[in-house]
Amino acid sequence: MHDALDLRDLVPDEAEQLASAGYPVGDLQARARLAAAAGDLTQLAGIEAELAALHRDPDWPYEEPEPTLLTPATPGEATGARASASTGDAAGALAPSSTGDAAGAFQVVEAPSRAHSTPALADKIRGAWLGRCVGNTMGKPVEGLSRADVRSYLEAAGDWPLTGFVPYVATPPPGITLHPSAVDASAGRFTAVPRDDDLDWTMLGLHLLETYGRELHTEDVAREWLDRMPFTQTYTAERAAYRNLVHGLRSPDTATTRNPYREWIGALIRVDAYGYVSPGNPTEAARLALIDASLSHTANGLYGAQWAAALVAQALVADTITDALGTALTVIPPRSRLADSQRALLDLHEQGCSSDDALDWIDETLPYNWVHTINNAAIITTALLWGGGDYVRTLALCVGAGRDTDSNGATVGSVFGALHGAAAIPSELATAGNGVVRSAVRGFDRITIDELADRTIALIG
Repeated sequence: MHDALDLRDLVPDEAEQLASAGYPVGDLQARARLAAAAGDLTQLAGIEAELAALHRDPDWPYEEPEPTLLTPATPGEATGARASASTGDAAGALAPSSTGDAAGAFQVVEAPSRAHSTPALADKIRGAWLGRCVGNTMGKPVEGLSRADVRSYLEAAGDWPLTGFVPYVATPPPGITLHPSAVDASAGRFTAVPRDDDLDWTMLGLHLLETYGRELHTEDVAREWLDRMPFTQTYTAERAAYRNLVHGLRSPDTATTRNPYREWIGALIRVDAYGYVSPGNPTEAARLALIDASLSHTANGLYGAQWAAALVAQALVADTITDALGTALTVIPPRSRLADSQRALLDLHEQGCSSDDALDWIDETLPYNWVHTINNAAIITTALLWGGGDYVRTLALCVGAGRDTDSNGATVGSVFGALHGAAAIPSELATAGNGVVRSAVRGFDRITIDELADRTIALIG
């Protein structure tokens, strides 16, 4: 499924990607699926060429520019490409280029660093790492299931709404297939936090910051992928970009060459470490996230990474999740699909709608692939807004929504821990993995959550 080495997946997936992004695909998607089912590689190559020749519908109502990569500046010292923040927000924002053109760049606006290391911040950093590890594990067994199927499974397991780690049922209800990791990631079936790419990438982000600091470049990210991350533990956009690197391509071509997954959630799940080291400076977190995400993603794939990093950074200093979400929204293009859907959810919450109303709206309005950035970011926001400041309820909403449940659980848990601290995560969940995390990243397997937190804190201020 979604094999970056197989034309039978790449071409139908590219047709789906273009259709979702305003391109007049017509019957090409159906033709691609039929050719893939028949194993007709010649026909698939022809369809791929037809797809490449398409142009976006001129009436497309969104503006989704590619952001501009900028180097950090000394606080208060401008660089040539910097613009003024129209909002005047002290936390900074990403602002459109002065041309106002839909294809124009988004540029980083300088913001003063508010990074500082205190006991309270150290607890929040530990809470973020712990929340990420626990939340990821809570979502792993049901990854890829629909909202309805997650509910059916958990009801059969006698745990709806979810109250902790997912129970293991050897014979699920008809038509429901658990993720292969369920055998090792369900309640009572692990003694260390199970390995997952959502955790691997966060550790690799920590390694990148320790190795290159804030002068990180996308080429550095590429180098460390090849050195530290096994190809077999990458998926969708990351696997496509990795394949492109091995073939000698460089960014931004690594993100756009035979990569129909370039707006999926892969970059969003990679960037929490940049938020961890930028407390109160969401602009800097978004800048670092963009450097990383540019290796594999475009458009909403990039925006999702910037948004997530900024959300974590602001959660570390915010009083409420609404504050953090509102600030995170300022670092992405305001007329993008991601921004549009995020504003809609904030409005639904302000209007007093229920979490079911919000999840129904996502189901009806955001019919993207289950691994896309936009619908999964919407689930993250819904869980955080309607979770009521309770970790279990927040994760239950997140996992119960289905789709990319482990990735969403990881981000939701990370943001929750950053906002509330380690003590807000129930001890029976926090201690289940004995504080040890498995990893495929070279040099990180069986690292402890405490060490991850300590090494992160050492990079702040």
